[in-house]
Amino acid sequence: MRFASIRIIARDIKTQVSFYEKITEVKAEWLAPVFAEIVTQGATLAIGAAETVALFKEGSAEPCANRSVIIEFEVEDVEKEFARLKNEVEVVHEPKMMPWGNQAAQLRDPEGTIVSLYTPVTEAAKKRFSSR
Repeated sequence: MRFASIRIIARDIKTQVSFYEKITEVKAEWLAPVFAEIVTQGATLAIGAAETVALFKEGSAEPCANRSVIIEFEVEDVEKEFARLKNEVEVVHEPKMMPWGNQAAQLRDPEGTIVSLYTPVTEAAKKRFSSR
C-alpha cells in the first residue's frame, strides 16, 4: 500500500489553495474548478471544495472543522521558512525544539487546520528522516 495524499475540504477553495501555494512554494494543479492538488516530493495535498463531499456521502466531511490533524512539511531550515511566512499567516508558535529531535513552528491555515514546518535537528531525527 502506498500513502497517496491528504485531502482538505475547504469552504473557500481559492483561499486555501493560495495559502498552501504560499507555504509550499509549489503551484497547485487544478484538476477541476472544485479540486486542486499540490504535489510535493513526499506527498500530495489535495484540496476539495465543500460541494465535492456530496460526491461521496452528504455530510461525511465538513470544512473548517478540523481539530485533530496537523499537516506537516519537512523543510531544510525552519527558521528561514518561519521568517518568510510569519507576517503573512497566523502563527500558532514560533520555532522551538521538540522532544523527538525536530525544531518545529506551527501556523494555522485560513480555515483552522494547523500546519507544522519542521527540520530534523538531532542525529537521531536526521537518521530517522534520511531513511525514508
